[in-house]
Amino acid sequence: MALPATMKVLGLGLGIVLIILMGIVSEISVELLIRFSALCKASSYGEVVECALGKTARVLSEICIIVNNAGFMVVYLIIIGDVLSGSFHHVGVLDQWLGHGVWDHRKLVILVVVVIFLAPLCALDKIDSLSLTSAASVVLAVVFVVVCFIVAFIKLVEGKIEVPRMTPDFGSKKAILDLLVVIPITTNAYVCHFNVQPIYNELEGRSPQKMNQVGRITTILCVIVYASTAISGYLLFGKDTEADVLTNFDVDLGIPFSSAIDYIVRVGYVLHLVLVFPVVHFSLRQTVDDMVFEGSAPLAESRKRSLALTAVLLGLIYFGSTMVPNIWTAFKFTGATTAVSLGFIFPSLIALKLSDRGESLSHGEKLLSWFMLIMAIIVSIVGVIGNIYSLKGQSK
Repeated sequence: MALPATMKVLGLGLGIVLIILMGIVSEISVELLIRFSALCKASSYGEVVECALGKTARVLSEICIIVNNAGFMVVYLIIIGDVLSGSFHHVGVLDQWLGHGVWDHRKLVILVVVVIFLAPLCALDKIDSLSLTSAASVVLAVVFVVVCFIVAFIKLVEGKIEVPRMTPDFGSKKAILDLLVVIPITTNAYVCHFNVQPIYNELEGRSPQKMNQVGRITTILCVIVYASTAISGYLLFGKDTEADVLTNFDVDLGIPFSSAIDYIVRVGYVLHLVLVFPVVHFSLRQTVDDMVFEGSAPLAESRKRSLALTAVLLGLIYFGSTMVPNIWTAFKFTGATTAVSLGFIFPSLIALKLSDRGESLSHGEKLLSWFMLIMAIIVSIVGVIGNIYSLKGQSK
């Protein structure tokens, strides 16, 4: 939902190139992670990091997973709150349906969603149990993209869309700062590396080759969905595109059945997030359990411990969603730190470190690993510096 705003900063041309490039680089890093996870017989992201880089690096990677996943889940709750209760400049769905009242109070709405809809799904013990909900979430995401693209196409044909900017704006200090912090946001879109091992472990007839096929199909689908979302969202709302583009869908879109389309887009995406949320929670809960209860029986064998962790994590994430102002703030920090580390820094270090243990890298793969490592470090440093200056500017 932040990609259209990213496109607003980068311009249409550079934005599309960056979405495709990040998808390709991310898929390469996933395949390297799968290869060396199989070599180490690792069952989690932390285990393969420890095999390559030692215990301290494993702890650091697990902290990154916790911060990254918790950040994602906070963002999901913020988006759900934006859509159902509204934001500072936009009206929520409940307010439009029922009028203003206690029922559309933001904190209450998010709490109800967490308790009634998210908690039962998050309480499941196996990631395989979420396969149907994950499939449904993909369908809902595709519906969102198709609807947005059709609306944008109709308005484009009718000449109701302004000519989009194709390149970044370098005209002001604020524009340059936005450019520095926006690139890490795109790294968030493809970071799924912490779920690679859990999915691989439960994959029927598993092999690195089969998992690579899964990853490639997924990446192609993601590139199509992300690019379509970013392009159509930016075309529809132009310079008025919000950090969470769903909040823009509270106005007349200038086509027939505009009100119904607004509701379909927003409510459908809330359902999508409800179905995605438990998948991210699964890795978060597993990582916290590995750190806090190291040496204990597997989490799947302790129902009480699993439910207790789920309750505590959901409580903390709910509290976080009431404190973070918007998804832009959350994404630009996690994108520049934990997402870059999990998606690119750790996988490239793992590949370079373990390449002498019976699974050597080709010359091209070594160059790619070094490219990913250097690129990730630069993006992280530039992103963090840009975020600090951006916050200083806002405080002034």
